[in-house]
Amino acid sequence: MAKAKTPADLTITPRDLRFGRGQARRRWWLNDDPIGTALFNALSVTFPKGEAFFIESVRRFRDGVSPRLADEIAAFVRQEAIHTREHVAFNRHVAEQGYDVSRLEARVDEELAIARARPPIVSLAATLCLEHFTAILAHAILADPRHLEGGDQGAADLWRWHAIEEIEHKGVAYDVWMHATRDWSRWRRWVVKAHAMLIVTARFLSGRTRGILDLLEQDGLTGPRVKWRLFRYAFGRPGVARSLVRPWIAFFLPGFHPWNHDDRALINKADSEFAAARLATA
Repeated sequence: MAKAKTPADLTITPRDLRFGRGQARRRWWLNDDPIGTALFNALSVTFPKGEAFFIESVRRFRDGVSPRLADEIAAFVRQEAIHTREHVAFNRHVAEQGYDVSRLEARVDEELAIARARPPIVSLAATLCLEHFTAILAHAILADPRHLEGGDQGAADLWRWHAIEEIEHKGVAYDVWMHATRDWSRWRRWVVKAHAMLIVTARFLSGRTRGILDLLEQDGLTGPRVKWRLFRYAFGRPGVARSLVRPWIAFFLPGFHPWNHDDRALINKADSEFAAARLATA
């Protein structure tokens, strides 16, 4: 078993905050841009059910972990539970703007049903892959302020807060995976997780793209020009998808661990406004 590389001085601290309650929000809350707004809205719709799946997958393999990892799992669960609550509220705002998100939610249900039909270790593999996605997206959001520039304050703060905590707990599912597969060969572990990442990536990109286009269609925005605008937003400027390519590739390299890239400096830079909401983890 390869030695885990989660920093010894890492703390995972839930921050119990509520965003946007009672605040007016623009239909296109991100800089009056329907493309950027649709991208973040489509992602948010996936989070409540997705994060419940992550909690379920990690908890199944917590028996026998080290006391430190047990504490990290508990903090991970608390963070994800609060994320779920806040994205339910965010998604309520999306629906209040007149968007029908039922088709987006149905796709998430279909994707999770496929994962749950497989052995629990497969669900854990899918979880560590999706946690890598959320961690590298979180890094991109905090590293480049352009991604949320011009956003309504409550919505933008929600995404920055979520990003902080995704970076903080980015190694938990992976360390649980290393524990759960401790009797596997390195080759078997790599094959399974690489295969899982390829499948998860294909389904994630397909599902989220369909969701974004669904929301844009509800704004009357359809056709090749709209798809080109989405591609340019994702891979041009500000290029949120483009920024994920290199860290996504890193997942397949020998010796990968989420904390091979220690980006806690981004947390320290962004966390001051949320510090008062930190919960005790003991």
